Amino acid sequence: MTTALIVYGSTTGNTETLSSMIEKQLVSKGLKITCKNVTDTQADELKNYDIILLGCSTWGEEEIELQDDFIPFYDSLTNAPIKGKKIGVFGCGDSSYTYFCGAVDAIEDRVKETGGILIADGLKVDGDPDDARKEVLSWADEIADAA
Repeated sequence: MTTALIVYGSTTGNTETLSSMIEKQLVSKGLKITCKNVTDTQADELKNYDIILLGCSTWGEEEIELQDDFIPFYDSLTNAPIKGKKIGVFGCGDSSYTYFCGAVDAIEDRVKETGGILIADGLKVDGDPDDARKEVLSWADEIADAA
């Protein structure tokens, strides 16, 4: 059975909700999922999973604006055991900002730098994930298909 780890950082709860939606869809596709808050996750754990999904919200005008709890984990990705690992990145944000979901782009860049394999385009959700349910489930299906 394919194992996947979902690691999320969420300030308002939207990215946590998004993580839960993705988790449920992947379980329905037969994957074994572990879903964890980034504050409870060490980069070394990534070696234990077939697929890694990283979720981080973005709220602000900076080009690289990561959710506060996610920053130390993002920094640790430089030396994380992700070379050759299948990875997907997702997050919530607000399209009124210049860099809509810039955290997704920053994490994808870090994944590429460290040899991870992006298996889907980053999922960027504008605001409430419930309003993007169809898009979220479709993205999760794409991840499951790449497993």
